[in-house]
Amino acid sequence: MSSMKLKEEHKKMSFKRFLNSFKYSLEGLCYAYANEQSLWIHALGSCTIVFLGFLLQVSFNQWAILIIALVVVLAVELLNTAIEAAVDLVTEEIHPLAKIAKDCGSAAAFVTAMMLTVICLFIFIPKIVAFLR
Repeated sequence: MSSMKLKEEHKKMSFKRFLNSFKYSLEGLCYAYANEQSLWIHALGSCTIVFLGFLLQVSFNQWAILIIALVVVLAVELLNTAIEAAVDLVTEEIHPLAKIAKDCGSAAAFVTAMMLTVICLFIFIPKIVAFLR
């Protein structure tokens, strides 16, 4: 069978393919949480943010902003994990370009985590101050 025919068969739309896409996504998420420390830190931080959100009774719009920011951080962390895995697949040696790819992926995760931190400060500090008064 030609490679073109295999590609066409592989890309056929079906309900099974649709369900498999969820399965593969969950496998990726489970892998990342099982193997990446940064995802556990993200999970702990997310739980803390949700707890503070309920405790301090943030508004609907503030919840929306927090949830979007949490999902962005999670998505970038997952992309960083994918970049690291792809680089490790290509080379086991220490190569300057491999370092750049891994460092830039890590920097993207760091930048989004800092964005989330700033958002949390904007939302929670006024509520904490009001709570303590």
